[in-house]
Amino acid sequence: EGRKAALFRGRAQRNFSSRSRQKQQWRRPVCGHRAKTAQNRRKTPLLSSSCLQDIGGFCSVNGSCLCFAVKFSNGQVKNTEQLDIRLFRHTDRVNPRKKTRRIVVAETDRLAYVGSNFGPGSLQCNNLCRYFVGVLDKRTMEMKVQRAQIFNLQPTIPGETEARADESENKSYREKVDALIEAFGTTKQKRSLSSRRLNEVGNETLQKAVARAASNVIDEKGLEVLQQEVADSEAQTEVALFLPPCNKSAEKPEDVYPFDGILSQGELESLKQVGEKMAVLTSEDLLNMRKDGSPETVLKHLEDLPKDPDARSRQACCAWYLLFLIRLAQQKKLNRKLCGNDCPRQIYNKAQKAFTVESFSKGRVKSMVPASMLVKIASHCLALLLHMGDQTADLTLLHRDLNISENKMLEVAKVMGLKLSRQSALSKEESGLEDEHRMASLEVPLVRYERRPDGRKRKKMT
Repeated sequence: EGRKAALFRGRAQRNFSSRSRQKQQWRRPVCGHRAKTAQNRRKTPLLSSSCLQDIGGFCSVNGSCLCFAVKFSNGQVKNTEQLDIRLFRHTDRVNPRKKTRRIVVAETDRLAYVGSNFGPGSLQCNNLCRYFVGVLDKRTMEMKVQRAQIFNLQPTIPGETEARADESENKSYREKVDALIEAFGTTKQKRSLSSRRLNEVGNETLQKAVARAASNVIDEKGLEVLQQEVADSEAQTEVALFLPPCNKSAEKPEDVYPFDGILSQGELESLKQVGEKMAVLTSEDLLNMRKDGSPETVLKHLEDLPKDPDARSRQACCAWYLLFLIRLAQQKKLNRKLCGNDCPRQIYNKAQKAFTVESFSKGRVKSMVPASMLVKIASHCLALLLHMGDQTADLTLLHRDLNISENKMLEVAKVMGLKLSRQSALSKEESGLEDEHRMASLEVPLVRYERRPDGRKRKKMT
């Protein structure tokens, strides 16, 4: 019984394997190609007659026959026999991208249709999957399966097609993004796009208007005058923050740099108490101040105070404020004991806002004088000296007291439009020897100096 069961199982397995071989031979296609799996068959579907018109042709590619089928984007063609269809291929057969490019042209008496397998108008279905066309021979009733490509033919008008192609090529990246927003953007994006276009001004119109206005100004004033105005405006913008208030159209010299722009009436009133102490100083007190290192510019004016009470009080107040500014430039920091314990609150607040910047050091906020503010202090001291000395100031004494170079002091005087001169004076430090001092005086109209080029020539080393 065991042997009979084993023989029965062997016969059943042989019969099953023979039947499966017969089924596999039956599934082979008639045309002789090997059968493909279900997955490959899904990737290579046959063309549907409902989506294509019955127009096509054959061409030879590398010895194999290639079928092309066309469809019209604007509908079905009634008389297909009247179409003159031509197929063009690229002349470059070496480049892998160009050698497969094809163009199909279908011409009629009224219109021409063009389709290609590359570019924006091509169908992407040729790249995603493969298509085949079955050709039936009615005499032998045999069908041959050929590889195919689909072309989408669109009507072309010579003038409009070239203009559209040029417009699309000349569009910038921003214009292409705007076109995408118009087609597929959200409501918010479309709203922002429309508002931006409403606020835009045509670039060409704006450029033409600016060029027209510039040419009119050049014709009226001349190129040299405009260049001089530009140089003056640049110089004014550079030094406007460092100079006291200036009135260049003033008729009197004392009104060019008004005294109210240096010391207001309220600030001058606050200096009366300290000014009274300066007015009663004796020659011995002045000698002690010179020994202590007080500025020579201040001592010179204290030695020549006027006898009139009002003028003496005004001059003494100006001398105290001048001493305050020079001490501020020397110490490069602001504190309440800069000129004693009786510094007016109003003057302290003015100096803190106008001549210092806040700096954090060692856990405290301090008011420091940067290097750029030294020029501002020098210009204010020079303007104050002009009012104290009948529109004349000694630049040599001032730059020594401020601890700045003579060239920088001269540049400040030139920017302020002062007239420069030289004057010999006795030097007490060198036992009565003559010392040449640079003087500055204010005259109306102001002196205009030519600006030097920024780059200086270096001396060659020999």
